[in-house]
Amino acid sequence: MQCPRCKSTRIQRGYQDPPVALRMLGMRQLLCNKCGLEFKGIDPLGRLERAPSFEIDKLGTRRRAPRFTAHFPATIYLAERSPDNQKITRSEPARGHCESISKVGLTLSFVGARFPEKEICRPDRLLFVTVDLKNGPISAVVSVISRRRVNEQGIAKWVVGACFSNMSENDTARLTAYLEKRAEEEPILIVE
Repeated sequence: MQCPRCKSTRIQRGYQDPPVALRMLGMRQLLCNKCGLEFKGIDPLGRLERAPSFEIDKLGTRRRAPRFTAHFPATIYLAERSPDNQKITRSEPARGHCESISKVGLTLSFVGARFPEKEICRPDRLLFVTVDLKNGPISAVVSVISRRRVNEQGIAKWVVGACFSNMSENDTARLTAYLEKRAEEEPILIVE
């Protein structure tokens, strides 16, 4: 059994029991020990206990926030922060798209013909990104934390993981509203 939000297998029985009739059918309130999501699921054999699960997640699966897959157009700029007045200057834009998004960061992919490889691979690389969400565009300065070059169908492109460094309050509110709506759309009934 997996959490519908973060796909973790660290699941325990929740602290609110459903009515007796539903419990006899195996319906349980479940709790994810990784992201804290409470959801309904079927556990007819009563395998899950009310005690926390201490399974160890694989390295690289721990997240600070739920991540949602996406496919939104994005405009990406190389950004430089001026040391004297902290102003951001931008390069010419490149088109790409957002592959996943969370409240702490996003994954971008783009063909890197416009940006030199040494610039993308710089350890302190900042990007200025505009992503066109369904409820409106958001703009943010992001800090690159991972990058890899992939070759899909003969086209080499960059896949970049970044965390948000600076975003306006309006854009933060728009992102939060979008993520809350996506969380509501996730399935809450897990049948195994």
